Amino acid sequence: MRGVSLALVILVAATAVTAALAAGTATPKLAVVVRGLSSPVDVVQAPGEPTRLYVVEQPGRIRIVQGGRVRGTFLDVSSLVVAGGEQGLLGLAFSPGYARDRTFYVNYTARGDGSTRVVRYRSANGRALPGSAQEILRVAQPYSNHNGGNLEFGPDGKLWVGLGDGGSGGDPENRAQNPDVLLGKLFRLDVRQAKPTPELVAIGLRNPWRYSFDRATGDLWIGDVGQGEIEEIDRLPRATTGLVNFGWNVYEGRSRFSDATLGPGTLIQPIAQYTHAAGCSVTGGFVYRGNAVPRLKGRYVFGDYCSGTIWSIAARGGALRREPVKVDQLTSFGESLNGATLYAVSGGGTIYRFAR
Repeated sequence: MRGVSLALVILVAATAVTAALAAGTATPKLAVVVRGLSSPVDVVQAPGEPTRLYVVEQPGRIRIVQGGRVRGTFLDVSSLVVAGGEQGLLGLAFSPGYARDRTFYVNYTARGDGSTRVVRYRSANGRALPGSAQEILRVAQPYSNHNGGNLEFGPDGKLWVGLGDGGSGGDPENRAQNPDVLLGKLFRLDVRQAKPTPELVAIGLRNPWRYSFDRATGDLWIGDVGQGEIEEIDRLPRATTGLVNFGWNVYEGRSRFSDATLGPGTLIQPIAQYTHAAGCSVTGGFVYRGNAVPRLKGRYVFGDYCSGTIWSIAARGGALRREPVKVDQLTSFGESLNGATLYAVSGGGTIYRFAR
């Protein structure tokens, strides 16, 4: 009997190990959450609302998605927004205390002058209050491209804003390395103030198209769109102090781009990069800390708008791994409030979630 029992224990243990290994290496899949959106560029959840998704549409609307269907419009600023190309309604962040204060923030390029506006709103009864708008930041944009547009609340409780270098090609006026302008920069705003003053964190960005904080470590991960050769992923450890410099336009990725002189700040080179043989415009993502897709756990997941390719890299660094799924016109990623679900956004109108 002891021999039979021991054999049974070994068999059960071996089966459990095999199942665990299989789960850890199982190919991730993409499941459709909702279709039929108009040029979506971001998907966000609001604190206290675990069953709702808020989808940012580039023409100027934020749509409510619940139960796999579009349930209405949360905010419509299309009359205020110039949209098309790299302009439009580009970012949304809910206050960490949204369940109590009903405050949220949007980033858009304004009709008329194309400037970047960061505006605070409040909501009531599940809808934004248009009359509550308070502009907290306005930055002139010399060209129509490289607007950045993302908004994220950091572990410090401040709103982090990333702007591109102002546009054109090659940063002709050398704005990214100039600490006296906000273009090509990452900065944070203490939104407890009525008119917060930008606190500069980093210079030397070309067009930070999506960045996010690792919920486990507080490290910041940035997808910075390249010029003609290289797309890059940058990581800013939470423990970093002082101004940092991500290198553009002196460097494109880890390669020298120009003879310009580096501005101030400690140079941080990319943790990962890829060439235009694999894509042409990086879309930053998230470090996945959920359990639903074990293959991605503890890895930063990102992709490319042009090729639709999705890669991941271990949060501690290492080699890139190409994931066996693609998303056409990949504009953004998103995550659920608890980090269990990872989403991908197609500019063609579909939101997906990663599944096992």
